[in-house]
Amino acid sequence: MKELDLNQIIKSVRSYTGLTRKKSIKKVVEKLSPTYQYGSALPNFGDDAAVIPFKDQYILFATDGMMTDLIINEPYAAGKASVMVTVNDIYSMGGRPIGMVNVLASGNEEQRDLIVDGIAKGCKKLNVPMLGGHLHPDPELKAPSLSVAIIGLAQKVLRSHQAEEGDDLILAVDLKGRRGCSSVVSWDANSGKTTEELLYRLEALPLIAEQELSCAAKDISNAGILGTVSIFLENSGKGGYINMDAIHKSDTIEMIDWLHCFQSFGFILAVNPKNSQEVKKIFSHRNIDASVIGKVTNSDQVILRHNRASEILFDFQTDEITGIRYNGHEADLETL
Repeated sequence: MKELDLNQIIKSVRSYTGLTRKKSIKKVVEKLSPTYQYGSALPNFGDDAAVIPFKDQYILFATDGMMTDLIINEPYAAGKASVMVTVNDIYSMGGRPIGMVNVLASGNEEQRDLIVDGIAKGCKKLNVPMLGGHLHPDPELKAPSLSVAIIGLAQKVLRSHQAEEGDDLILAVDLKGRRGCSSVVSWDANSGKTTEELLYRLEALPLIAEQELSCAAKDISNAGILGTVSIFLENSGKGGYINMDAIHKSDTIEMIDWLHCFQSFGFILAVNPKNSQEVKKIFSHRNIDASVIGKVTNSDQVILRHNRASEILFDFQTDEITGIRYNGHEADLETL
């Protein structure tokens, strides 16, 4: 592997907008978490979807909003992405989607048509219905917005806060792709694949959950690979080390961009080492690159390793990304 400058990587990750924008989450969670008492959902420590026990299954309920620049500059891509990211949220937790609704604000007919065409394409590609929504047809061209909510069902769930000390950190990504939207740093591994290929690939996550090969996972968000792994460890109340030499990438993209990329198919899982080979085999059968990139530790630090060098990426004694850190007591969501 090409020699890496760990300090340069750390500086780039810590200042990356896709990660720093997560800092506002804590205050919102602190204000709204007391409302959990009004329902039956499980406490949420950074999950990609709410988890609601239902008979012998779990309802998964998630929502995502598109970044304004993406909607303005690439409205069709924003429509497609709004479906993809919400579908990924459900699969990342071991579920399967049932349907979606949206809230769209756009006062420009041409822009609105492109967004809706993108949504329709995303639904067809991932075989998920858009069941309804709400339209605001009056905002100015420069102030559009798009949010999508999704519901799914899971037999077993993969949570964002249940990584355990000693677990392997397995990164699963599809290297067969290309750079995605120009408005955000992204990797498009969906274009050129059939619906059947995409769903077979995504089905790996519910399969892993139902076979109880893992109970903790997260999809690679716009915080990028290292940012998402760090959030995963923060949510779990743990630390870990990441072996940079174990992170595989396409030859068509530089490492620093790869680390920042939002992945159209990318997941981090915490897996007991006795199950790691089976998990990697499940992904391999689907032409997904899955490798152990590190370990979960009972510490407050996320450490990067390369060759014989090591540097601290985050120290949760002093650093916060989302500020959501599991303390071992699910009843104490308010006391983050």
